[in-house]
Amino acid sequence: MPGAADEFDADAFLNSLEPIGWKLGLERMELLSDELGRPQDSFTSIHVVGTNGKSSVSRMIAAICEAHGYRAGCSLSPHLRRWSERVVVSGRETGELFDRCVRRAAEAAETVNAGLEGEEITQFELATAAAFLTLAEAGVQVAAIEAGLGGRLDATNSIPSIATVLTSIGLDHTEYLGDTELEIAGEKLAVLRPGTVLVIGPVSTEVRELALATADERDCEVREVTAAAVSPGSLPGVPGGFQRTNFAVAEAAAGCFLGEVSRTKAEDAVAALTIHGRLEKVGEDPLVLADVAHNPAGAGALASSLPEVTGNLPVVAVIGILRDKDAPGMLSELAGSLDSAIFTRLPLEALEAWGRPGASAWDPDELVDLARQTGLSAETAPDPGTALERARELALQNGGAVLMTGSHYLFAPAGKTTD
Repeated sequence: MPGAADEFDADAFLNSLEPIGWKLGLERMELLSDELGRPQDSFTSIHVVGTNGKSSVSRMIAAICEAHGYRAGCSLSPHLRRWSERVVVSGRETGELFDRCVRRAAEAAETVNAGLEGEEITQFELATAAAFLTLAEAGVQVAAIEAGLGGRLDATNSIPSIATVLTSIGLDHTEYLGDTELEIAGEKLAVLRPGTVLVIGPVSTEVRELALATADERDCEVREVTAAAVSPGSLPGVPGGFQRTNFAVAEAAAGCFLGEVSRTKAEDAVAALTIHGRLEKVGEDPLVLADVAHNPAGAGALASSLPEVTGNLPVVAVIGILRDKDAPGMLSELAGSLDSAIFTRLPLEALEAWGRPGASAWDPDELVDLARQTGLSAETAPDPGTALERARELALQNGGAVLMTGSHYLFAPAGKTTD
């Protein structure tokens, strides 16, 4: 039973729950939603799925809709420091409102769990239900809902969406979603509701054909976006070519709700956004950037955008990578854009606290060996904070910049030293 209201710690409670149930499916989520009165039915929703770009696109959709006079929000995952970061309304983290909604969802989960045999509401299911409740309590008219893992069996697949956005497809979470891009795309496209709209970002020819076929089967309108949809000169102040592509996808998705989109309003709204962990500037003298790229496709997009942000300064990277990620593929993409790298172990206590018990990370010495195979100069540090201080020292010596990347789980411990 959750403690008294003044004692309830939403983060601690969520961290105590099992991340994934032994039985995949939507039944638990539907029961929990019903117990809460189906808050997700009180606002219009746009479902955002894909391998990379989901959080950025979701934030941009909400910002564009807000700029056109609607109260808008989004539900994101994962977070960097606090669970309440996952729900944003009118550009602001929802803080105490989210915490109160977690408590209400926890109470509803107790009722649901009592009727389940050998199962319980999972961490992501409860967090998702709390996010829906937060958005409803905040009075949003429209929300972008980022899928957590895949789509078909994801807890977010309980929304009556008017549109589905496929941002991109790459190889990630293959242990759950499949070993090929087509298998992964199939899991994500399963959320597409009949008679709605499918927005397709830049994807391979094979994935595009599957997306078009799925839309045709379900009588859905299709809106396609290419990487060239936004010119390099647009969106001043928004770093990275991949973010310009994300903007084009978000603009098309927002149009599914708005009808017509003012390019000026959309650009101004997105230019004003701070999107944490996406080429985010977190320090100066030397310049320190944070990016959560954690698969080869994300690393490639990051590498291609770095020169635009750093002005071709030499870059020292601080890198930590989860064991289940394709570290060789990531380093192959990044090596050519880096001057050197400092590899560190992701803190296991953070992984456990954030719902990844039993998760492990690549050993820094292994990563050094992989990096040197690409010709990249590399060394190790015992923890993210030490690695960041060493990277700053090197960057000051060579007039360069620092990049922190490789995993979401790198940033809370390392980020304490960037404040």
